[in-house]
Amino acid sequence: MFVTAGGMRMDYLITHDGAARVEMVGGNGLYAAVGAALWGEPVHLWARLGRNYPQAWLEPLTGHQIGIDGLVRLETPQDHRTFFAYLPDGRREDTNPAAHFARIGQPLPAALRDYAHSTPGQDDPHNYEPLALRPEDWPERWREVTAVHLSPAALATHLNVPAWLRKNGIRQITLDPGERYMVPERTAYIQQILPQIDVFLPSAMEIRSLFGDDVDLGEAALTLTKWGAQWVVVKNGAAGVLLVNGRTQTITPFPAFHPANDPRLVDVTGAGDSFCGGFMVGLAHTGDPAQAIPYGLVAASLVIEGYGALYALSRKEEAHTRLALLKN
Repeated sequence: MFVTAGGMRMDYLITHDGAARVEMVGGNGLYAAVGAALWGEPVHLWARLGRNYPQAWLEPLTGHQIGIDGLVRLETPQDHRTFFAYLPDGRREDTNPAAHFARIGQPLPAALRDYAHSTPGQDDPHNYEPLALRPEDWPERWREVTAVHLSPAALATHLNVPAWLRKNGIRQITLDPGERYMVPERTAYIQQILPQIDVFLPSAMEIRSLFGDDVDLGEAALTLTKWGAQWVVVKNGAAGVLLVNGRTQTITPFPAFHPANDPRLVDVTGAGDSFCGGFMVGLAHTGDPAQAIPYGLVAASLVIEGYGALYALSRKEEAHTRLALLKN
């Protein structure tokens, strides 16, 4: 049994070609679960939900081997909105939806009129936001868990949950950091997180946010190993990923599944999260991060060929075929 921890969201997005997609089931926890479920393994979501999150969006997940029994339903309504705009130059912005909808000549959805961003307070090391997972949310009935992936979340969650998981016998923990705390001012807290986990999976954008725009990604990842990371995987979109071994201090690049400007690429939402879910399963299967990376690359490749978190689950049979292509 695998667990992906993170957010369950209502996604509003503008694609790189100027199309609007609104009120879609999403969230980093769900995209990571999809990346894991592509390999035929049972995966369970671990997340907090407000009273207002539509139950009808959750029930179809069980038909895809994604368990929802670990979802913590709060008594109060919560803000589950996430907005992203992908720009033609490849950048992603998550604020000012009014300007982006105006840019594509579309009216601003009523649900986004008061939207700021989806991660308020996530850089606070001392306090949990309402939707932030905390150790006491872990279901006591989960006894046979192979691995847990922690998707981007509140700093307090990432500081405190890994130790709790170890105490509960979880042998494999991977973590994708929250972009709000990947800043120089939070360096000391990042250094507390790294020794607690097995693999750290930041994006290139987060690396640059922490170390500076001109930093060499490989050198920055080596610095993270000196801070306590055993392995670092830097996700860099169409440029692929870098694998950094903390023990040997070696850097190994892996190309993305799709070549640049591949016409099959439709929507990159959730690419990094689905990579992490696939990587988690691959690592459990092989015990080797280098062999786990193709699982992640394949998972991401299927997710970005369609719209929505669940699209890739209709193409499970292709996952092993693509994995064989990468291994040859």
